[in-house]
Amino acid sequence: MANRHLARSVVLQTLYEWDFRELPEKAAAVILMRNIAEFAPGLSEHEFLSSLLKNVLSKRDDLDKVIVKAAPDWPLEKISVVDRNVLRLGLFELLFADKEEVPAKVAINEAIELAKTFGGERSGKFVNGVLGSVYKELGEPGKDAAPRKKHQAVPYEQMPIKKLGGAVVYARVGTDIYLGLVHDIFGHWTLSKGTIGNTPESANENVETGTVRKIKEEIGVEIAIKADLGSNEYVASDPEKGKIRKQVHYFLGEAKFLPLKLEKKGGLDDAKWFKLGDILGLNFYEDILPIVTKAINLLLKK
Repeated sequence: MANRHLARSVVLQTLYEWDFRELPEKAAAVILMRNIAEFAPGLSEHEFLSSLLKNVLSKRDDLDKVIVKAAPDWPLEKISVVDRNVLRLGLFELLFADKEEVPAKVAINEAIELAKTFGGERSGKFVNGVLGSVYKELGEPGKDAAPRKKHQAVPYEQMPIKKLGGAVVYARVGTDIYLGLVHDIFGHWTLSKGTIGNTPESANENVETGTVRKIKEEIGVEIAIKADLGSNEYVASDPEKGKIRKQVHYFLGEAKFLPLKLEKKGGLDDAKWFKLGDILGLNFYEDILPIVTKAINLLLKK
């Protein structure tokens, strides 16, 4: 199953539970984290998942009005919970998503497949009918476009490599040591990081310089590199390049104990200082723990 299709199915299951239980909108993010852990623990499309859920919910009133107009014989509350949320998801991608990333036909076909998988016997036809009528009202955008070129599977060794730099950021206050961590929307505390050499101005920067720059951009503090903590690597999906290898090199970086100012971007929702002794109970990703442990051992030796 393609990553994006799996991601959409997780978002649909989240919308279903949120709608069925009549929960407040803020509860949806919590449900999403649980569903990812249960149904797609290895999925790398975290930003796509959270963005899709947030956008569908934010546009819900507009989407529901379109459903009512496109299915006049079916009052919204009479449409099954699965079909209603398949339509919301499909309509959002049809009407508001980037057409380069999600062409109209892809949005419709993905919604139909979700309806067939999770809905009733006639769900696929119902969703097809509603989205098809909206598609015609839009003038059938992309009808004559050539099919999108599919990314060919490439061996791991031949995947494009994307380099990132990250740091265990620390500060000293008297005899106390604090770690500056960022929190993601999936409930984990993790390390600040960013892409190295991703702009024309930074194309020739080395990994240390790039890491200092990205930490300043993401959490608003200047760091001085004190030690090399090694690196880790994982495979992710890029909409343009297909499967890519992300290589993250980590450093130990000292900063002044100043308020952390989190950059406004998808995926992260908090940044905070923690005393060294208070991090034991935090929820970390497994691949981050060895990096943090190595940093702590170095700090305690000094």
